[in-house]
Amino acid sequence: MTAVDSNAQTRGASSSYVTFSLEDETYAIDVLQVQEVLKITEIAPVPGVPDYILGIINLRGDVVTVIDARRRMQLPERVPDDASRIVIIDVDNQNVGILVDSVAEVVRIPPDAVDPAPAVGNDQTSRFILGVSSTEDGLTILVDLNKLLSDDEWAAIREH
Repeated sequence: MTAVDSNAQTRGASSSYVTFSLEDETYAIDVLQVQEVLKITEIAPVPGVPDYILGIINLRGDVVTVIDARRRMQLPERVPDDASRIVIIDVDNQNVGILVDSVAEVVRIPPDAVDPAPAVGNDQTSRFILGVSSTEDGLTILVDLNKLLSDDEWAAIREH
């Protein structure tokens, strides 16, 4: 059993992923953590939060914090357009939105098709890369949503 297989089993991960794009790259997140995908809606800014937090939205009476995936992954900023989406994810029983350039599809990626993440980037960006899968369309970067933010950052979001 590889480290990726073991890691997927310990997290209870599926082998189905929702793919999305950022800066012409394809990323994938565990479908079991995706609650829904929304078109861009009005995001109310919240003063005093880190720059990667865009603000909050009202989702059927629940307040949901929205994170800018581009800022979090240290990518160039881009003005959201008609293809942009807010993906509502569940991390430790807390709903959080992540703004992405577009959402593509649900794909199956078997654990044996996932290679360990290459040692690129800095600790800040590489810690949430679970692995990489190569397809005829190119590379898909698997993101570990639980590590998208540090424990302290998740705790700060719970307080807002």
